Amino acid sequence: MTWEPELEELRRREAFAEALGGPEKVERQHHYGKLTIRERIAAVADDGSFHEIGKTAGVAEYDDDGNLVHLTPSNFLFGVARIDGRPVMLSGDDFTVRGGSADATFPEKRNTAEKMAAELRLPHVRLVDGMGGGGSVKTIETAGRTYIPQLSGWETIVGHLGIAPSVALALGSVAGIGAARVATSHYSVIVRETAQMMIAGPALVEQASLGGHAKEELGHADIHTSNGAIDDAVDTEAEAFERATQFLSYLPTNVDEHAPRVMTGDDPARREESLISVVPHEPRRVYKMRKIINAVFDQDSFFEIGKGWGRSIITGLARLDGHPVAVFAEDSYIYGGAWTSDGCRKLIRLLDLASTFHLPVVHLEDCPGFLIGKESEEDATIRYGSQVLAALGQLTTPFACVVVRKAFGVAGAANNKPGAKSFRYAWPSGDWGSLPIEGGIEVAYKQDLADSDDPDGLLDDIRDRLNRLRSPHRSAEFFEIEEIIDPRDTRPLLCEWVDLVQRSISLGPSSFSYRP
Repeated sequence: MTWEPELEELRRREAFAEALGGPEKVERQHHYGKLTIRERIAAVADDGSFHEIGKTAGVAEYDDDGNLVHLTPSNFLFGVARIDGRPVMLSGDDFTVRGGSADATFPEKRNTAEKMAAELRLPHVRLVDGMGGGGSVKTIETAGRTYIPQLSGWETIVGHLGIAPSVALALGSVAGIGAARVATSHYSVIVRETAQMMIAGPALVEQASLGGHAKEELGHADIHTSNGAIDDAVDTEAEAFERATQFLSYLPTNVDEHAPRVMTGDDPARREESLISVVPHEPRRVYKMRKIINAVFDQDSFFEIGKGWGRSIITGLARLDGHPVAVFAEDSYIYGGAWTSDGCRKLIRLLDLASTFHLPVVHLEDCPGFLIGKESEEDATIRYGSQVLAALGQLTTPFACVVVRKAFGVAGAANNKPGAKSFRYAWPSGDWGSLPIEGGIEVAYKQDLADSDDPDGLLDDIRDRLNRLRSPHRSAEFFEIEEIIDPRDTRPLLCEWVDLVQRSISLGPSSFSYRP
């Protein structure tokens, strides 16, 4: 006697699970340019590394003799896998079974996935393709009651943000709790033409007398990557999987470990000749900050995050001599690099990420201050700017700033960590003050100019006098700036700095948790 009949029963049930919602539903998924959940898992995980948990959970049909006729699998899959050899939790919705809605799955599966990720201290990659959290209205008749909304297990999802990296990929029509699961992550990506994200779908919006809108109008990638609800958009699912893999490569498995050092082969002593002339002498002329980023950090290592929103501030991850670091810099092409409310919100996320996962932070500064004007006031820019400075002050990791050009006003003070000394360098192009000379002369010398017989000539004289005093060397005389450096030495100095500060990084949970 063996247990082969029971194992045959198991294999039969597993076959039902592998068939997902059936050939027609799978074909429909492919028709709309989307992979199935099993194809997605195979694409993102290392070959053969996925170990599924709860594979045969579902709704079974039996004949009168108690024999299994059919098994409709749960439309939520999860398990442990490896990405680039490192363990992760992988979970995802199966849209081929009732459109990924919650009334076709078991809450225990989703909650178990989240709990295992937290308790095993594993990164969690969520492949989201579902349309809601509470099922359809038909659920009322099936259950025989309505229910009061509750977020069972949500504390685990939020708590995981302070334990291990969380990545969410919006791969289809995502609404309700699905949308919240995308946003409650350290990094999120949406596929442009095959995915949408909405608080509620078109039918609910129209029923609320808010107009008839297609799901693309409500939740297209362009909407949510320009407002910051989602970090980045890609054109294909393959690109989404690649972005998730890249993002994880810069972070530790959890907060109790160091981020992995990956030797890129780029000489830490490399001096980039182009840096000596990249910044124009004319203060109002723009230049490409990303060229500086690519020249200073390990070649091809810059991983930009949130390129489509808060565009006056560039944020992302990079490597210095193989060590992962968080990077932010102002883009003079957008509002001259002035800090906007959206740019501040984006920067807060980066600083919180750095604190959570112990990444040193580098600021390449060209900041003329906060964006000014009526719209900026209406956007509460000073509120979000103050939050950035608080996040910088709370930063638990080493910080270095290179003043590339401007550092003006309250925002310009982000050249060091409030309340602590940090490494700081300035290029000869450095230009700083409480406000730019160009915009402040008429205010500071208003009466003198009013009393002058030749106000234009006096204005030129004042400007010439002040320009002779704005040299960064004058500040260095008073030790208000520690070092003025040859721009070509920026990379060697930062590589030396990042190697030096590694020993000062403390592991473990941050003093405050990550805020989604």
